[in-house]
Amino acid sequence: MRSMLFVPGDSPRKFEKASEGRADALIIDLEDSIVTEKKAEARGHTLSMLKSRPGPHQLYVRVNALDTGLTLADLAAVMPGRPDGIVLPKSQGGDDVRQVATWLEALEAAAGIAISSTRIVCVATETAGSIFGLGSYKGCSPRLAGLMWGAEDLSASLGATEKASGGVFHSPYRLARDLCLMAAAAAEVAPIDTVYTDIDNLAGLEQETRAARRDGFSAKALIHPKHVDIVNAAFAPTEAERAWAEKVIAAFASNPNSGTLRLDGQMIDKPHLRAAKKILGQT
Repeated sequence: MRSMLFVPGDSPRKFEKASEGRADALIIDLEDSIVTEKKAEARGHTLSMLKSRPGPHQLYVRVNALDTGLTLADLAAVMPGRPDGIVLPKSQGGDDVRQVATWLEALEAAAGIAISSTRIVCVATETAGSIFGLGSYKGCSPRLAGLMWGAEDLSASLGATEKASGGVFHSPYRLARDLCLMAAAAAEVAPIDTVYTDIDNLAGLEQETRAARRDGFSAKALIHPKHVDIVNAAFAPTEAERAWAEKVIAAFASNPNSGTLRLDGQMIDKPHLRAAKKILGQT
């Protein structure tokens, strides 16, 4: 999964347009894009969208944060639509995942859905306090599929006046990004890069996405359909990377009892083999 495109939960028209694209996942949003008085209406639209299943995309639902008191009602409304996963905003750590997992188990049983089949992705850096919970995700639930970092709400939590300048995030946001990446790696789940908000700056989007892939992120959240193809292409391995990966895998296949090998004048070992398999999408 490379691209996760947000779609407002009250807009079937935007959902239909997003479904025509090549995003790997669509995140139907019940949180920030929906005003309070339209939350209930958006739940109904979201359920209809889930049931329509217009394409091959994975379908996630971003529910409202636990501290709003709306999360359980969101889940109860949408689970009959069998979403592939839930996106939990403003998550504070593993305990939040466990709470949502408990609710999901009951709702899956009620809807006749296979228990534990609904995944959870957490937006894990949206408050100052959430940074200190990043180390608690490891082992919290087998449902946990990814950790996404976010800068917009974190800015408000910090009381900051600016997140970035010249297309470069300031140090508090780089810290949140890097810690989220490491927390996801430690928990063995997907690290997901934040949205790119300068919608028409496609060159900047490509640059940011390539930097995310370089550092270890495996997917990016998106807010506009025209970003999808650029992000998908940026996460695709280059021909040189594929050729290197194939050579590494072939070298170890020919020497199954060796822990280290010499390839093109360089020493390679098992971490290189794992990297090669990741490039080619092998496990």
